[in-house]
Amino acid sequence: MHDLVVIGGGPAGVTAALRARELGANVALVERGLLGGTCTNDGCAPTRVLAKTARLLRDTAKFDEYGLEGERPHLNWERLIARTHYVVNALHEKKQLIGHLQALGVETFVGVGDAKFLDAHTLQIGLSNAAADGKLSAGKFILCAGGHARRLNFEGAELALTHSDVWALQELPGRAAIVGGAATGCQLASVLNEFGSEVTVLDLASRILPGEDAETSRVMGDEFGKRNIRLETGIGGIVRLEAANGSKRLVYAKQGQEIALDVDAVIVAVGWVGNVETLGLDAAGVQTRRGYVVVNDALQTTAPNIYAAGDITGRMMLVQGATHEAIFAAENAVRGTQYEFRHTIVPHGGFTDPEYGSVGLTEEQARAKYDCEVATAEYCEIDRAVIDDVPTGFCKLIVERDTYLLLGAHIVGEQALEMAQIVAAAMAANARVGDLARLEIAYPTYAAVVGLAARRIVRALGTEGTGAEWWKLGRLQGAEWERSEQV
Repeated sequence: MHDLVVIGGGPAGVTAALRARELGANVALVERGLLGGTCTNDGCAPTRVLAKTARLLRDTAKFDEYGLEGERPHLNWERLIARTHYVVNALHEKKQLIGHLQALGVETFVGVGDAKFLDAHTLQIGLSNAAADGKLSAGKFILCAGGHARRLNFEGAELALTHSDVWALQELPGRAAIVGGAATGCQLASVLNEFGSEVTVLDLASRILPGEDAETSRVMGDEFGKRNIRLETGIGGIVRLEAANGSKRLVYAKQGQEIALDVDAVIVAVGWVGNVETLGLDAAGVQTRRGYVVVNDALQTTAPNIYAAGDITGRMMLVQGATHEAIFAAENAVRGTQYEFRHTIVPHGGFTDPEYGSVGLTEEQARAKYDCEVATAEYCEIDRAVIDDVPTGFCKLIVERDTYLLLGAHIVGEQALEMAQIVAAAMAANARVGDLARLEIAYPTYAAVVGLAARRIVRALGTEGTGAEWWKLGRLQGAEWERSEQV
């Protein structure tokens, strides 16, 4: 009998197993398929390969401007998909997860198929090396079984794809409809458009990226429009999908009418639900709600000896969130503690073109709770963006007036997701906006836009030795290296 069995070998499961082992527990990890989770095998990692390819292809359009001569390359879809498979394999080789787990004393059961609870302390798995009868017993369990793409229920839905099906496409679709305008949908729309597909994005919401700051959504929508990505927001729903003359016809409702759209592929990207169906959770006394395992702030399920972390909880569907949840779940399970965990500072974004990144509250959320000061710096104001000829974008910072603490940041433009980490680090350290304004940022870099926005807020607040005199000159175009003696 093990002290702890972890179900699932993605980022949450591996992290939980390793942390529990560090704490001295006798640990087993069960994975029905491949270790690494969705993100490594058919999510973030291969999608980033597509984004990298799209960015390389985009940059070839500027060869002439930078003195480079030669024909512009064209995309070979088959070789690109082969590259995604190569990268996934390379990541597995780099991580050596099974060897790492076993070297540290975690007993691993990989490729065992679905695991199912027989009761709150017994798990049935499909590999007989667990025991003669294929059963594992443990005092505690952590559910890290991940999730899967949500499918919609409409006529002909079986003809639609999800992101997991993209890697099996034999050729690039000439016309693609993407149902869902959040992170996954926008990333796919961006890369397919760069590859030459005619792309339409459909969403029930009134704008794409509805969970992001309104300014991020507006700028991304404008940029998509400039690239001839068609945005159909505010639709009433998908009516049906049918085969039509070798292609597909998608029918959707909008403003009381049915509109038909002929495409070669329909990709549904409308959310993510937990892998709860086959675990036999009822037998273990674990409750679910809307496709996720119910947990308290200690990440404990309704069964006292069973915890959960990662996508299956529905709290934060991101790798960074999953790993942090896993650490707390392992510590609480092994030590019997009730340390509470809530996601507070989680930088995130998308590898679209342009990129977007954010952390903390949106402007709307912040103004509803705090007295705020908001400042924005444009990419066209920093020298690096001019040098690289990528002047589109902005950095918005949101600060509480009374404390000067950073409440949020929203960035669109080149390397936006990387720069969001700067603000996240400042927020985690409880730094004031003045600290960020005084940071000596290397020149010329994209990060300069963060410092420029911070200094604008400091001046607007009239704090730390700066007053309104600056503004008597009018609002001048900023320079990333400009500073007063006090700031």
